[in-house]
Amino acid sequence: MSGLIHERFLLQSDEAARLYFDYAADLPIIDFHTHLPPADIAADRRWQNLSQVWLGGDHYKWRQMRANGVDERFCTGDASDREKFDAFAQVAPYLLRNPLYHWCHLELARYFGIDDLLLGPDTADEVWERTSAVFRKGLSARSLIAKSNVLALCTTDDPIDSLEHHRKIAADPSFPTRMLPAWRPDRVLAVTDGPAWNTYLDRLAAVVHVDIRGFDDLVEALAMRVEIFHQAGCRLSDHALARGLFAPASAQEVRSLFDRLRAGGALTAPEGDQLATALLLELGRLYADKGWTMQLHIGAMRNLNHKMFAHLGPDTGYDSMGDKVYAEPLARFLDALSTAGHLPRTILYNVNPRDNEMLASLLASFEDGSVPGKMQLGSAWWFLDQKDGIERQLEAVSQIGSLRRFVGMVADSRSFLSFTRHEYFRRILCNLLGADMVAGLIPRDFDLVGALVQDVSFRNAASYFGFDLPGHPVESGTATSALITS
Repeated sequence: MSGLIHERFLLQSDEAARLYFDYAADLPIIDFHTHLPPADIAADRRWQNLSQVWLGGDHYKWRQMRANGVDERFCTGDASDREKFDAFAQVAPYLLRNPLYHWCHLELARYFGIDDLLLGPDTADEVWERTSAVFRKGLSARSLIAKSNVLALCTTDDPIDSLEHHRKIAADPSFPTRMLPAWRPDRVLAVTDGPAWNTYLDRLAAVVHVDIRGFDDLVEALAMRVEIFHQAGCRLSDHALARGLFAPASAQEVRSLFDRLRAGGALTAPEGDQLATALLLELGRLYADKGWTMQLHIGAMRNLNHKMFAHLGPDTGYDSMGDKVYAEPLARFLDALSTAGHLPRTILYNVNPRDNEMLASLLASFEDGSVPGKMQLGSAWWFLDQKDGIERQLEAVSQIGSLRRFVGMVADSRSFLSFTRHEYFRRILCNLLGADMVAGLIPRDFDLVGALVQDVSFRNAASYFGFDLPGHPVESGTATSALITS
């Protein structure tokens, strides 16, 4: 039986292969959006077997197992690690053309040296034994990061997080990868649940030692925590928005809405939008002042299955693309920040592919010449994080924006094996450009096209975010210089 992963995997021309191996393969990774637990990295977590890594929290796999008739006991239930692995191995042959099939086999090849067979019920025993042998040697969170050639990564952190694990990593010279926090204030904006919101504000107040009695107190508290995050190396924020949000209100109205909610009252849906909008505008100002990048993940419908949400909680595979129209409110939000002089670097991610070109064209309307590629259409996200979705996102950036300014791929994952998504992306990028070379659509100039590959794969992220990467030759402005001199 032959394996799927080989030297020319996804590279369908000699040009594509040359671009990948000469310009992309050996570049380090800057993964600026992950959901990796900082505590696991600080403690250098170890696992006993592949099931714990693959099935311990991967809702992509759980969705496919359920769709193929696997009982929940083997997904999130009390089945043994081996039973869960065997259940997934039974499903694997039914995943042809699903991205999981590529992802799983790429992970088996890169981390366990298994590129000579395909996962299935007939190979489950061999895969289990060969991977378990690697785990017995001490495969750990940090060793996986090092093996993946990760120069820097960002976690996803609540404003009240202590950042103790980030400090521990920063003080450890034995671990060269920079682990940086990214600011995720979703609970500050969750104004539809008054009791939970007030409880959270009480916790925030205790952290900053400020009484949060009014709207201005909350803004002050957030500014204090932004400063703490900035000192810890944070240079990005992230927001999950179900839709575009812009419902402006006067300062007096906003303060009145805050006071009512803080006193235990309730807001109508339009009033909640007004308060959330005011908070987003204040946060955008803080980000601009610090030179941060604002990331907005827009359009996912989350936790649709109420029965299973009550049983399992969030992030368990019961989400979907949304189809709400959000172009106008999003444009008005960005325009308000721009008009006030507070528009930060911005990356927008969409989960519905119909929105690629809309967002690409919208973003171009807010470029101001201050930063090359200031406004970014983010990498293909969630349901689009596969070959077709990546290609469609690259086409939208190419046709409406400037592909060579794109800051590249993120793993956006809770798995330490998911750094292979960067290889996957780089191969797809090189294959796309190689096909254009063959067709005569772009010059057959490997230095020119290879510079684009390097910028998108690594150099743009290194310069765009302003991370401090001591000892590395890529510094702020390198991507710009490379473009001018090529």
